[in-house]
Amino acid sequence: MTVRESLNSAMCEEMERDDKVFLIGEEVAQYNGAYKVSKGMWDKYGDRRVIDTPITEAGFTGIAVGAGLTGLRPVVEFMTWNFALQAIDHIVNSCAKTHYMSGGDLTCPIVFRGINGVCASVGAQHTQCFGSWYSQVPGLKVVSPWSVEDCRGLMKAAIRDNDPVVVLENEMMYGVEMDCSAEALDKDFLIPIGKAKIERPGTDITITAHAKMVGTSLAAAEILAKEHDISCEVINLRSLRPLDRPTILKSVKKTHRIVNVEEGWPQCGIGAEIAASIMETDASDWLDAPMGRLTGADIPMPYSWELEPYCVPQVENIVNEVLRTCYRNKK
Repeated sequence: MTVRESLNSAMCEEMERDDKVFLIGEEVAQYNGAYKVSKGMWDKYGDRRVIDTPITEAGFTGIAVGAGLTGLRPVVEFMTWNFALQAIDHIVNSCAKTHYMSGGDLTCPIVFRGINGVCASVGAQHTQCFGSWYSQVPGLKVVSPWSVEDCRGLMKAAIRDNDPVVVLENEMMYGVEMDCSAEALDKDFLIPIGKAKIERPGTDITITAHAKMVGTSLAAAEILAKEHDISCEVINLRSLRPLDRPTILKSVKKTHRIVNVEEGWPQCGIGAEIAASIMETDASDWLDAPMGRLTGADIPMPYSWELEPYCVPQVENIVNEVLRTCYRNKK
């Protein structure tokens, strides 16, 4: 199953399970979605459940938030999270804060989803990771899936959740095909929001990552094991808010070293939050080396396809950072 198919199947199953669930966004219906994630859904569920909108993020997000506050369960697709900046007032002020400001009287079970992170040659205004932006906001839950299993389990959990959930997908992963277990194909398969997964157990160093960087980190871990005899524990964060601090800290106490890998910018990033969590607990006493942070370059993304790889972590960068953190010579 591809990542695209896993998201599609998860949404379809939840729409069949609950007639209050509907999908809204630009080109999600007759065009089958800009990235074909909603392929076939309009044919199945019709205009009332799969709704095409004009190009107005502020408009259709406001409609969806109003629907969520009055009992429906909208799924809002942004063609890219960069365009969601047009609707950030609704996401943060109209939605995330409402449960608190109403004294608990109002809830908004809504999913905001779309592509996030680095794409391919689409320029600075279309290529950016918003993980740290939205994970700072009280009232939002933020998930960043990597695998087919992640996408199915987290999407279904997000749709069933009574709080607003931000789902940060990755366009470069949509066409990736992965094995899918029978458990993950179950219609009631859910991944708890806020729970990380250890994708590769290890003893020498912890690598934390989310979304596409999980796969890149696993590839680096394979090289480090074969060529340098370094055992990496790779943690797929899956959820950015809430962040699974206990799993991270437990791993650090075992390995005594940690490197975080992300596509986002360094300042106030996910790695910075993990570093703060380590320093604020007794886990800092277990470190044998300073934490390593690999991030996107601290610049707007160049349009050039040839320059893009220099602006986000690559396998070689992760290998070298792990070697540095383990006091080994770089390649």
